[in-house]
Amino acid sequence: MPKVILTFPEGKHKVLTMSYDDGRAADRKLVKVFNEYGIKGSFHVNSGLLGFEDRIPEEEVAQLYEGHEISTHTVTHPTIARSPKEQLIEEIIEDRKSLERIAGYTVRGLSYPNGSYNRLIKEMLPYLGIEYARTVHSTGNFSIPDDFHEWNPTCHHNRNLIKLAEDFVQLNKKQYLYMMYVWGHSYEFDNDQNWDLIETFCEIISNKSEIWYATNIEIVDYFKAFQNLKFSADSHFVYNPSAISVWLSADNNIIEVKAGKQMNLISIN
Repeated sequence: MPKVILTFPEGKHKVLTMSYDDGRAADRKLVKVFNEYGIKGSFHVNSGLLGFEDRIPEEEVAQLYEGHEISTHTVTHPTIARSPKEQLIEEIIEDRKSLERIAGYTVRGLSYPNGSYNRLIKEMLPYLGIEYARTVHSTGNFSIPDDFHEWNPTCHHNRNLIKLAEDFVQLNKKQYLYMMYVWGHSYEFDNDQNWDLIETFCEIISNKSEIWYATNIEIVDYFKAFQNLKFSADSHFVYNPSAISVWLSADNNIIEVKAGKQMNLISIN
């Protein structure tokens, strides 16, 4: 039986993802920085607040976040653990409807507004079409989440970001998968006058051949595609019923299992 393990696309063993809330005007500058360095992010937007004060107007949203992910943050940003379930459902479903109309694709992610959630909310989310939800509880490590509906980030950008980035770049044990997940609010860079922080971070961590730069939902989709692979009982071949490729290491050979294809996992030269 071959030794088969999951890798990230193209055999990579690290992934970086960014997560920013509220859809504020400073997202314009942040997206520009990300685009310059090839960094991908998920932007969690309150559809009911678009265009108010310094929020991005609705007509700009789709173009601004092109190449990144538009995700839910509820319609009006309530503390949802204190809300009736009827309001919770409306806040999420209506946010999805509005954002999907704007984005033109299915919106399936959430960041908990005010970091508020509980067990009941987590249990309801799959029925509302939400496949992941980010907390504000930073771990300080690079682990893969066990529960995507309680997705704890590595750090807020104001908490030891550069040291963590340097540590992440140095990780080289390919028997592990590592994830660096950074969250925050773009307006904090204006408030703290530290745009140089995110630019330095991007300089350190960009253009690394061993890092996959992905949105939150791309990571979720990738792990689900791996879980959906159909392996033969002896792991000699595998069928991929999903719509995206999955990369595996089989006896240290990197194999792309393409969407809708069956691949042999032995005698690979």
